[in-house]
Amino acid sequence: MLADADGTAYASLRRRPVDRAERYALGKKLRARVPRKSLGDWAPPAGRPDPVQQIMDSHEGRVGRLVPIRVGRMVASPYGFLRGTAVVMAEDVARLPATGITPVICGDAHLGNFGFYASPERDLVIDLNDFDEAHPGGWEWDLRRLAASIWVAGRANSMSEEHCAEAVRTCVAAYREEVRFLADQPLLSRSFGRIDVDRLADESSAALRQEIVHAARRARHRTSDRAVPRFTTEVAGRRRIVEESPLITRVSEAEAELIGEALDEYLHTLAPHWRRVLGGYTIVDIAHKVVGVGSVGLRAYVALLEGSSADDVVFLQLKQARRSVLARYVHGESAWHAHQGQRVVEYQQALQTVSDPLLGLT
Repeated sequence: MLADADGTAYASLRRRPVDRAERYALGKKLRARVPRKSLGDWAPPAGRPDPVQQIMDSHEGRVGRLVPIRVGRMVASPYGFLRGTAVVMAEDVARLPATGITPVICGDAHLGNFGFYASPERDLVIDLNDFDEAHPGGWEWDLRRLAASIWVAGRANSMSEEHCAEAVRTCVAAYREEVRFLADQPLLSRSFGRIDVDRLADESSAALRQEIVHAARRARHRTSDRAVPRFTTEVAGRRRIVEESPLITRVSEAEAELIGEALDEYLHTLAPHWRRVLGGYTIVDIAHKVVGVGSVGLRAYVALLEGSSADDVVFLQLKQARRSVLARYVHGESAWHAHQGQRVVEYQQALQTVSDPLLGLT
């Protein structure tokens, strides 16, 4: 079947993979085994794990004093709850009918994990921007989480059930059409395709186009130099990150030293050119910063670096990586990755058409 077609051929330039026509034929055969209508069915199975207990279990290993913040963000709204429950939805979607085609997926492809960011050429593009759970898995898993998040977000914004349903249908249709388009493209072309602001605006309605313009303008303002006045202050002639306890807190000198050592190790995971560029900067301050919903309680830091002058600054974000919530449904308790940071970096580069050149691990 198609799920087995991507074997050793992709590890050698001397062996031809399954050609396009045969892959189409294999894909059509899957429809008999997994009818498309079956992909829309769901009912709580007998013996389904208690979602509350799953969430409580996911708090193990987090910073205890921050867990109440995570819970507070989740109970604030149904959409907040959805954002923090990738572990619950992984259990649900992994039990549903699936084709068995398992590319690298985001693992947490809800609506809020798409956003604008700048490419190395400083163009503004939109793509996935969270890869904590990225892992090989069923493509259906990502699409189901995205569709569910659209419906829940619609309800949160007082949309009717009819409008929510239409939004989901539009999303799934666009997904289908894009996959169909990419299937006929040369292999390299697929990896260069991206959605920038201009393309997104051109393909949107007039009302949505205005929202895109506003969102893009805000995104362009989220740069290190613009963040300096808001997030830093000068103390005894030295720039420091402003504390906003419990969300932004200064780390101890001992912890800062360990993080500094980790950043030196990170430097050597960058491409040589970027290693030399970033190596011209010096750490001037480090703080712990609470981010997101699902990540609250994990260790996440922001480091302020200064370059050739006091105005030449860069913020680096460091984020703890844990085992993906998808892993147990793909390969059980066995280990595929010796380093979870390596998993996140590798799969982020696989999923994004344009990745941050300063993306690395330690």
